[in-house]
Amino acid sequence: MAFLWKIKVAMLSPFPGMDPFLETPDVWSSVHVRLINAISDFLSPRVRPQFFVDIQQHVYLLTPDDQPENPIVPDAYVVRTPHFAQPVALAGMVTPPTLIEPLDAQELEIREEFIEIRDKRNREVVTIIELLSPFNKSAGTPGQRAFQKKRKTVMRSDVHWLEIDLLRADARPPEVTGKSAYYALLKRGNQAMPYEVWYFDLRDPMPTIAVPLRPTFADVPLDLQAVFADMYQRAYYAESIDYTGEPPAPRLKPADANWVKTQLTAWQAQRQAG
Repeated sequence: MAFLWKIKVAMLSPFPGMDPFLETPDVWSSVHVRLINAISDFLSPRVRPQFFVDIQQHVYLLTPDDQPENPIVPDAYVVRTPHFAQPVALAGMVTPPTLIEPLDAQELEIREEFIEIRDKRNREVVTIIELLSPFNKSAGTPGQRAFQKKRKTVMRSDVHWLEIDLLRADARPPEVTGKSAYYALLKRGNQAMPYEVWYFDLRDPMPTIAVPLRPTFADVPLDLQAVFADMYQRAYYAESIDYTGEPPAPRLKPADANWVKTQLTAWQAQRQAG
């Protein structure tokens, strides 16, 4: 038992809530996918049997003219117009693969996952959960324009809208700008206002937020901190993340930067002792 406990401690994040080192764009692409799946796994047994959780994808096509000056790492991308391989000499032994070749003017297909909760009886969408990414937060990008259009459309409908932003960088809607490092915002589909918002900062554990369903059914509590901690351990981020440098932009305030260093020093000492 002591051995298992030491392993569990060694896999914990250095921070009580969001880990700012996971906000690095090349890391976040993995975090986004893992968190979407973790949230789906958490909610699925809690909304059944009347509802079910589905994972869908936004698909964006980008030409070089669409790509911003600051690079954005998509959650996944493939190059368009693949060419199929010729059959191999030893037929039956190896399935012919598909060869994907970049074009002169590369066109990227970017896919971003989001969650839908659907009514099992008629498969109607009840709730949409979006986990924001650099691609749909960066001002002036096709991803942000498409995201804002979808956000406005859903907010005018009877579908519940829940957005979760675990990235300090880039643009935010005016109603939550400058309020906290991170937030989750809920717009219930059966009422115009008010929005329900959970604000939390770098030093705070993530909150437990409400996931609404159809009327007469109670909200489902979504424990963001528990989901995040489980995802962090399963991904072994404690072993793969480089904690020797500074967290990604935006630059932390001096007090928060010192707090981060203190957390990392204590975390490293605990891991070495364990």
